[in-house]
Amino acid sequence: MKYSVFSFTSIAALLMILLSGCSSTPSKNAPVSNTTSSTELSKIDFRDNYQLVSSEYGTETTVAIKGEYRVMDTNALPNHRTGKFPNNGNPNTISPQKISYKIPIHPNFSGVPRWAREPGVAVNGVKFEPETAERFVCETGEVYRIEAMQDLVNLGLDFNHAHVQPTGAYHYHGVPTELVRLLDNGQDTILVGFAHDGFPIYYSKSGRYKPSYRLADELRTGDVCNYRNPKQNISKELNNSRPDGTFVSDWEYVEGLGDLDECNGIEIDGRYAYFVTDEYPFMSRCLKGEFTETRPQGPPPGPGRPPHRHGDGPPHGHGD
Repeated sequence: MKYSVFSFTSIAALLMILLSGCSSTPSKNAPVSNTTSSTELSKIDFRDNYQLVSSEYGTETTVAIKGEYRVMDTNALPNHRTGKFPNNGNPNTISPQKISYKIPIHPNFSGVPRWAREPGVAVNGVKFEPETAERFVCETGEVYRIEAMQDLVNLGLDFNHAHVQPTGAYHYHGVPTELVRLLDNGQDTILVGFAHDGFPIYYSKSGRYKPSYRLADELRTGDVCNYRNPKQNISKELNNSRPDGTFVSDWEYVEGLGDLDECNGIEIDGRYAYFVTDEYPFMSRCLKGEFTETRPQGPPPGPGRPPHRHGDGPPHGHGD
């Protein structure tokens, strides 16, 4: 049987490729599927270029350092287990998005807190969005924005303190439990994401850094207050009721009460960073670096918002 030169050389070339592939070691920034092991995910340098691809969960997130920016292109699908959606408190289904983030590598610290509806994004491409658009409106004019984590209104949060918006976007309102587990490399402090001003977002397993918020002493006002969504209709008298954490305005910042500032941030070894925490405010509600708010709708800025607000913007649908 005759073989052409092209056939032999092609086979030889193929063998060389296969052999070299078997002997090489993977790059730390090579695509990673979290269906193999959490150890691989915990070894990625998320400050460099990287790619997360999960065949199990459909995650597709790519980060590239381009000039002065960290550019993330993502379908925003989480690379971990989630709760069941839709559920009794959240009627929405998780679906892929098409999002691009441009985050500065060298953030500029202004020191001035500015409210941010979406303060940052996790390393897997899922956004952080601590507050909600759900609210109680009183006939006497008071408007109370409802916290995501409370016992009065079921918003369908899962064990990652997350749920789904009407757009299909899965997002975190608190500590992303499963992501933290996958990222755990044995150290106390875990890098979980980046704020839109460029500063890193960490989680401390030991709870080393304490927030500086507490429940306010001032009693609420408001008669005939109502909350409505397609599945729930709740009426509640709020006048002279005591703050219990149900509403954003139930909380107040007290400088020096804990380790973290009003944006849940702190300077460590000369570098500023934010923390997601198990205690309120759970994550930053404002940023201290320069940034452009991508979704400016919502209540007025600043952690010192008055307890009772009027006309704080239209709701964005059940599950924000």
